[in-house]
Amino acid sequence: MDINTLIANVKKKLIDQIDIESIKIEDKSFLHKKHPGNQHDKFHLKITLKSSELKNKSKIESNKMIYRVLDEEIKNSIHSIQILII
Repeated sequence: MDINTLIANVKKKLIDQIDIESIKIEDKSFLHKKHPGNQHDKFHLKITLKSSELKNKSKIESNKMIYRVLDEEIKNSIHSIQILII
């Protein structure tokens, strides 16, 4: 899967399953280029969300919710996720 398809899929899944006012997804894969075990088909994403639903939960609960939604992508295409809830 290419990065643009991955970002589109992640955005759609999150918007469909969580009440989100705004979302920004950035490819930060360049941060892992020289790390041992880096795979060219695994990506590092930074997800910035504005969501009252997530903001009202603990950080652990909101992150678990996001990880559940993105389970398939995490298993197959995502190496790392940074999550920022505003």
